[in-house]
Amino acid sequence: MRLESDTGAPERIETPLLVVLAPSDRPLTELVPLSRLTGGVLSHAISSGDFRGRSRDRFLAYRRGGKRGPERILFQGIGPVDDLADATLREAGGRAVREAERLHVSSLAIYLGYLGRELAPRWIEAVAEGMVLSSWRYDELRSRLDAGSGEGEEERPPPVEVGLVVAPPDAELVGRVRIGHAFASAENRARTLQARPGNLANPSQLAAEAVRIAGEGGLDLEVLGPEEMESQAMGALLAVARGSDEEPRLIVLSHNGGEAGAPPVVLVGKGLTFDAGGISIKPARGMEKMKYDMSGGAAVLGAMLAIGRLGVGMNVLGLVPCSENLLNGSATKPGDVVFSRAGKSIEVINTDAEGRLILADALHYATDWSPAAIVDCATLTGACVVALGHHRSAVLGNDDELVSEIRAAADRADQPCWPLPLDDAYRRQLDSTVADLRNVGGRPAGTITAACFLSEFVGDVPWAHLDIAGTAYGKTTRSYLRDGPNGSPCRLLLEWVRARAGF
Repeated sequence: MRLESDTGAPERIETPLLVVLAPSDRPLTELVPLSRLTGGVLSHAISSGDFRGRSRDRFLAYRRGGKRGPERILFQGIGPVDDLADATLREAGGRAVREAERLHVSSLAIYLGYLGRELAPRWIEAVAEGMVLSSWRYDELRSRLDAGSGEGEEERPPPVEVGLVVAPPDAELVGRVRIGHAFASAENRARTLQARPGNLANPSQLAAEAVRIAGEGGLDLEVLGPEEMESQAMGALLAVARGSDEEPRLIVLSHNGGEAGAPPVVLVGKGLTFDAGGISIKPARGMEKMKYDMSGGAAVLGAMLAIGRLGVGMNVLGLVPCSENLLNGSATKPGDVVFSRAGKSIEVINTDAEGRLILADALHYATDWSPAAIVDCATLTGACVVALGHHRSAVLGNDDELVSEIRAAADRADQPCWPLPLDDAYRRQLDSTVADLRNVGGRPAGTITAACFLSEFVGDVPWAHLDIAGTAYGKTTRSYLRDGPNGSPCRLLLEWVRARAGF
């Protein structure tokens, strides 16, 4: 979606749909001047109590008379301003776009002026995010975009291509539209990468996408292939890739926005482009969803795009180890011992615990930059879904302050997470009789023992791990998302970088 900003009078906006956000604890009589465009029907709705500005109240009216101004006006309630949260405004932006889709119009404008002096800069940013996020849908493989909705009942609406945010005249608010657009566009890019099937998003194709992202964001890029991985002794990553004809890749994107030589922060995302489980093969039912096993990598690629486009004043590194996990005569077997870049030997008990293997070498590679902090994200364990369902990601780490930063960023992005412990008692579940450690620690505390495994490869660097197995994709009730890929935790990562960089 192309998003623009304007501070003009709403009644003069030429748009097929104007959405007016109306709070319930402000005099609704302020809406009367705009209501005149519709012949006063809103005034009747207010006086009768049919529209009170409560959350999810809505009233659609059409322009009557005159040749200028909006063709339709949707008065949308958002509840009391005193209780207003970013999440409410993000939802409001999403509902506005859904209404445009319902009406089959390709552009709309949202007016926030009735929020008055209480209009917080983050609110307009949240509205912008909601609009752009809700405009995403995956159409690139469809041969007929005018096909039915899937049930054959309704014509597919045209995409909403242009949005306009109308607010009181304030340069900071207009600047926040740009940030909201950048954050949401980055997450939409991640969603597109997630949505692509495994044959169109294999490691080399993800590396090609990284080339495009580097060009769009002004980022430096290096891509390591098998030969470079061999020279770097990345035996864990290579062990996973042996079962596939597709070569692995390690994507390294760099944004040098800080002082030369200043320690960067590093984002690491699991890029397992398809996971059949290897020799420890997964059940056939639902295996097609294993194209989403690269969701962490997609989130990092999207985040790096926004970081570059916004010119963030900090050094940031994005690492995405990419591989397939399939099975052939060369595939790693249960019981094999592989050697990581860190020099630690790993007994492979279950080849379906492959994400931690490719992350191990990437995390150790990240330490070469002596970073200020490392944050990784991965669809790592089914145990995380059992523990937290689809509502929260798990966060674990070796630095309490960093974990607190991640939790705060998660709340701002409305992509919440919950901390789990990381004790030596759990680490002992990974003890091996033939190697330095095993790649699984049994069924108990599976999410924690997976994080314990990763912690072996970050040294003394402050590090946090996000297990997004239950939150990266699935069904949703949020207006600005669709069922399927949701790009999480792209905006969470961006909120964390933003807090560190102070913009």
